[in-house]
Amino acid sequence: MFFDLNIKGSSFDDNLKLAIEASRYGWEHINFSYDQNDFKQAQEFRDELSDNLENIIDFDYTLEIKSNNVNEIRKIVRKFRNRASCISVVGGDLKVNRAVLENVQIDVLSRPYLRRYDSGLNHVLAKEALRNNVAVELCFKDVLKSYLAPRSKVISNFKDVYTLYRKFDFPLILSSRAESVFDLRTAPDFLAFFTQTGLTVSEIEKSFMTAKNILNFNENRKNMILTGVRRVDDEA
Repeated sequence: MFFDLNIKGSSFDDNLKLAIEASRYGWEHINFSYDQNDFKQAQEFRDELSDNLENIIDFDYTLEIKSNNVNEIRKIVRKFRNRASCISVVGGDLKVNRAVLENVQIDVLSRPYLRRYDSGLNHVLAKEALRNNVAVELCFKDVLKSYLAPRSKVISNFKDVYTLYRKFDFPLILSSRAESVFDLRTAPDFLAFFTQTGLTVSEIEKSFMTAKNILNFNENRKNMILTGVRRVDDEA
């Protein structure tokens, strides 16, 4: 099952084109990502988009927070936690990376390596990701849109994340972060790319299952007492 939780959302027409093309390429579920300023407005055409995509592909929305202010991030998370199927924070700043991985209310730390010479993770942060069940997201577009030395550095950062992932087994997800149909790749091509960078097929498949589990968990989050423990209504 192929899940992509980070396709950049925009207008109704562009989202429709992206979703149809993603379905044609073998993807089964996508999340359109919007930042905190546009997330509420994006919900306005959810029903119309759903009608047009019925029986074509499943979709939902990811809130992608962009801020270097840790307190602001916490406030945004509290505001949107019950409205978003996935909350992701763009990383890169070490204090943001740490704050995100320590916060159980956040689902994803996206691109911890952004604008860095290292992966943005270490043994301490990897343990926090595992303890708080916060997924680390690697984006295909960061390789697709870079060249020469910058591309080599991104791939090197991916490999450093893989090393920590295999040691600590924190949640890992892979996404395209596509902004147009030209950024999309077929599901088999996507899988082939990440195997070439060092992941095994089973590890990639596990990342897709992790993405699915995030959506499933948040669908029932209000009934979750502890991780793996859910409140159920008494039967009459």
